[in-house]
Amino acid sequence: MDIKYKRVLLKLSGEALAGGSSKGISYDTLLNICTEIKKCVDLGVQVGIVVGGGNFWRGRETADRMERTRADKIGMLATIMNSIALSDAFEKVGVEAVVRTSVDMISVAKRFTREDSLKDMQKGRVVIFAGGTGSPFFSTDTTAALRAAEISADCILMAKMVDGVYDSDPKSNPSAKRYDRISFSEILQKDLKVIDSTASSMCRDNNTEVFVFSLSEPENILRAVMGENIGTVLKEEK
Repeated sequence: MDIKYKRVLLKLSGEALAGGSSKGISYDTLLNICTEIKKCVDLGVQVGIVVGGGNFWRGRETADRMERTRADKIGMLATIMNSIALSDAFEKVGVEAVVRTSVDMISVAKRFTREDSLKDMQKGRVVIFAGGTGSPFFSTDTTAALRAAEISADCILMAKMVDGVYDSDPKSNPSAKRYDRISFSEILQKDLKVIDSTASSMCRDNNTEVFVFSLSEPENILRAVMGENIGTVLKEEK
């Protein structure tokens, strides 16, 4: 098989782990996702993962009641819970995985360092980057952009519930056009909501490629690694 991306940062939403529900974790869904990632690892692809926490906590729902930094800290903890669950599922399918967190939780997970993370990936371990950036006011999209730059990932694979970037909402507009390629500058100019503005700017400035595709079929993870045309490539054209 021809692999397009040999080191990837896979961005998963917390909601994707909930399966058909909007909250909590579906362990069958975890196993399905990890089984598909195992296929990539078996081909020699180095995989890092950033997962959101929206299946447990959405800070913006408390925006008018809770102080933002506290709400964001709860969100960081939610991503750590999802990361630990993912690591367990990886173990069940026969893949070694390590959770590395941006905040000190010695008895729960290892501390993130770039050097140790690269060593893990080179040994065939999946590295799950938990806890966001470790600071409030930054989304897990921005965490993915930051970690991808730090580990020199070939691409951020952004798994969503929609199969790419559209010029309008495809749910409300059946005539919405899907882009095959689009630059981060265009995303910012057109205010497209596929990735937050901080993450877009960071990817643009670091020349990081992002591939947006649908996780409705978990096998799309392998197809994305192979570079199949199943979504939208985000890249700043030189």
